[in-house]
Amino acid sequence: MLPKATIIPLSDFEDEQLLAIKPTRTAGEYCWTCTPSIILYSIRKFGLSNCTYLDADLFFYADPIVLIEEAKGASVIITPHRYTPMYEDSESGGTYCVQFVYFKNSSEGIAVLEWWRAACIEWCYNRREPGRFGDQKYLDLWTTMFTGIHVLEHLGGGVAPWNVQQYDFERKIGQIWGKELASQQLFPVIFYHFQALKYAEKNSFTLAGGYAISDNDIEFLYKPYIRVLRDAGREIRLLSHSLKFHETDRIPRITTSLRRMFKLYVFGKFQHYYHQSYFLR
Repeated sequence: MLPKATIIPLSDFEDEQLLAIKPTRTAGEYCWTCTPSIILYSIRKFGLSNCTYLDADLFFYADPIVLIEEAKGASVIITPHRYTPMYEDSESGGTYCVQFVYFKNSSEGIAVLEWWRAACIEWCYNRREPGRFGDQKYLDLWTTMFTGIHVLEHLGGGVAPWNVQQYDFERKIGQIWGKELASQQLFPVIFYHFQALKYAEKNSFTLAGGYAISDNDIEFLYKPYIRVLRDAGREIRLLSHSLKFHETDRIPRITTSLRRMFKLYVFGKFQHYYHQSYFLR
């Protein structure tokens, strides 16, 4: 079914250290805890020359090889959040995002992975403490602790709800291009991080969890992704008609407790409804 994927069960890489702390973490926290462990396991088990961690909610509009090539032989690549000022969260959430993280099978790359693994085993929780948040805030230390770390400069690597307000988008020559509003710099969009996009009710979606998303963003970033989700859903339903994905059987709860705009985007015509002064909770 997935000829290009190698499925690795937890039991293949869980060792005594992971199993010892597993009861102390929620399911989500344990997933974060395991991030460096599964990367390190994959490199060693399969003899990989490199391994790139990807969040599951990334969508690629172009070949990411340009991001690897930018690093010019570095052993580790990390991607900055590039927060829009109104969403600045570096102090608490981290300067860098665990979304696209590249590791080379080198002494430098393995040293970072082994340190990250030990740190996550010691502490990895879904709460914010000074210098710590999940598996993510640890990345802030890497540029000073280790050599061979490259901070990605390509604006097309890491477009996300917390920075998309800084750009406009268009399609030309079969590619989605972004333009940074402040500098007018043009760049090809490589990937977008669809954080907080969720099925709301049957064929409807809620988008970005409170971040401002424009009609331009929807047209050039969200619509192509939703089309792909729809096509993937059809393909999966050919295998099992009982699967409902993340759909719910009820209308999402809407409350007036916060005066914000909620947009509901629907498959097919991608019709959107504006509920002034409402917020989905």
